Amino acid sequence: MNTDHIDFERQERLGFPEFVFGEGKTIEQIAGILGKFLKQGTSCLVTRLQEEKAGPLLEKFPGSLHDPASCTFRLGENHPATGNGVVAIIAAGTSDAPVVAEADAVLRFLGTETRTFVDKGVAGIHRLLSSLPELKEADVVIAVAGFEGALPSVLSGLIRQPVIGVPTSIGYGVAHGGTAALHSMLASCANGLTVVNIDNGFGAAIAAQRILNLGRTTPSEKP
Repeated sequence: MNTDHIDFERQERLGFPEFVFGEGKTIEQIAGILGKFLKQGTSCLVTRLQEEKAGPLLEKFPGSLHDPASCTFRLGENHPATGNGVVAIIAAGTSDAPVVAEADAVLRFLGTETRTFVDKGVAGIHRLLSSLPELKEADVVIAVAGFEGALPSVLSGLIRQPVIGVPTSIGYGVAHGGTAALHSMLASCANGLTVVNIDNGFGAAIAAQRILNLGRTTPSEKP
């Protein structure tokens, strides 16, 4: 695999750096890419890294960090705090925790403050309603849900912040694989609800970051 084409200009161009998707790469390929980041003096976050790849990479890159909960591997430090806003990440159930952890890890790597809320699904809607005051303090909300995926739609009708829905593959029967949750969110009558792909905590985090970055863009910086 050619590691010479790493997009080191992405931060300047888009407002966030290039990430490395670890799931489909060998340990050697990931190590080669991380070596380029190390030579550049730039931090890097690997996403969707399988557990068995973490040990060899930790040995090769002392001081790096593997987080099993989010399946991420970090070379270097998180970016400095931006102070550009807060992203709330809310999940319907505890089973959605891996997707929440991925979104949280990506945003924290980018220097964005996050607040997480777990087990706030519509099956016990009082738990969601009790968290509304805190959710309304956030600038963007990521809502994660499996089964019928109702949480993002309900939330979009209750708060004014942008809501990014993440369907998860949690569920069984017709809900198996997350397709029912995805279709439910896409068919939502909650105006303006944004939806990413199944289990895509990374994509939701980057979408939230793009929204926050707009608040930091001066008129002269806009294309």
